[in-house]
Amino acid sequence: MEEFKYLGTNLTNQTSIQEEIKSRLKSGNVCYHLVRNLLSSSLLFKNLRIKIYTTIILPVVYGCETWSLTLREKRTLRVFENGVLRSIFVPKRDEVTGEWRKLHNDELSDLYCSHHIVRVIKSRRTRWAGHVAHMEEGRGMYRDFVGKSEGKRPLGRPRRR
Repeated sequence: MEEFKYLGTNLTNQTSIQEEIKSRLKSGNVCYHLVRNLLSSSLLFKNLRIKIYTTIILPVVYGCETWSLTLREKRTLRVFENGVLRSIFVPKRDEVTGEWRKLHNDELSDLYCSHHIVRVIKSRRTRWAGHVAHMEEGRGMYRDFVGKSEGKRPLGRPRRR
C-alpha cells in the first residue's frame, strides 16, 4: 500500500508530512464551516468565540509532535489560523476613508493574545521530547532520541549519496 490511515494519521511510503497537513487542514475546514455562524456571531463574547476555536478547530493538530515543519508548511498553517481568526475578530473600519477592511496579520496577533498554531506545535514537540527523555533505555523511541543505533559502522570513508 502506498497510503493508509492509522489512528487518525495518514501514513505514506514517503517521508513528507505535506499530505498529512493537507488532510488535517481539510478536516479543520470542515470543523470551521460547521461552527462558522458561531464564530462570526456578534451575540457571543469574543472570549467565548476564541474558546470555541481552541476546543473545536485547534485539535486538528493532534499528533503534531512528530512533524518536522518546513517554512511552506508553517506558512500554510498560519494562513489557515489567520482565516479562522479573521472570522472571530470582526473587520475594522478605517478611520481615514471610513471603509471596512480586513484585519492585518499583526493586528490579529495583537488581538489574539494566545500562542499561534506553529508555536503550539513547537511547544507540544518540546513536551514530547521531555517525555521521551524520561523513558526507559530499552524503548525504541528513547534509542532514536538519544541516537544510540545498534551495530557497527563500516570502515573507511562513507559512500557518496
